[in-house]
Amino acid sequence: MAHGQAGIACASLLEQRKAANDPLKALLYLALATLLGAPAEAMAEAAPQRILNVGYYEFAPAIYTDAQGTARGDLAELTRRVARQAGYDVHFRGLPGARLYAALENGSIDLWPGAQGKPELAAHTLEGRHTLSQINLNLYHRTGTPAPRIPQDLAGKSLILIGGYSYWPNVNALLDDPELGLRLLRTSNHLSALEMLRRERGDYLLDYQIPVEQARQRLQMEELPYLRLTQIPIHFIVSRHARDAEAVVAALDEAYEALRAAGEDISLPSD
Repeated sequence: MAHGQAGIACASLLEQRKAANDPLKALLYLALATLLGAPAEAMAEAAPQRILNVGYYEFAPAIYTDAQGTARGDLAELTRRVARQAGYDVHFRGLPGARLYAALENGSIDLWPGAQGKPELAAHTLEGRHTLSQINLNLYHRTGTPAPRIPQDLAGKSLILIGGYSYWPNVNALLDDPELGLRLLRTSNHLSALEMLRRERGDYLLDYQIPVEQARQRLQMEELPYLRLTQIPIHFIVSRHARDAEAVVAALDEAYEALRAAGEDISLPSD
């Protein structure tokens, strides 16, 4: 083959190879561009959401376990909405009060939508800024009996309590005062507590207003007179031992504010 013809042949072969390789390059470039240029939100959707372990104890109708084992009630639903707005998923665990506090102290529970200012939890928890609801702790007595003067009229009396609940220092001081000599009668639920008071098996009932009202209506009882002992604000309580605890509290606060700013109804029944 002449030198000129050989050069033309080599050039033709290079062009053919280039043409054959270009589609492959194009596909590689396209794949790379797609990967590097993927929207951030698409990548975020691909990553699994962090799950917050949410603890609670039975406090119907605000938060309780239904027949299928699912957490229900206005407080449970609000917790789900705010957590979802903050970018979290939630897993609810119903626990007795003492076990719930222990779980917050060891970090096996991340979040409790519960009472602000529990002294025994102060060193182990962070509290959200916002008051989700407020509940009253009342001292109930039977209709037709006089309202007691506290503390003197409690001396030697019997007081019905719900097992598993804990109280605040001022209330515990009354319960533990040896000079009053209170007889403490514990029962497992609000229905039986009201029945005990109605049947005069105790002089007074110490209980929270929201569950008492639900139980009273179920029993078709008349309204009971009471003295309010204290009012408790309900906040998001995050374990200090949870991963990124401060970031979790801040995210929940910001999510709550965002829902409120958007005009969504995030109010809860309060006493």
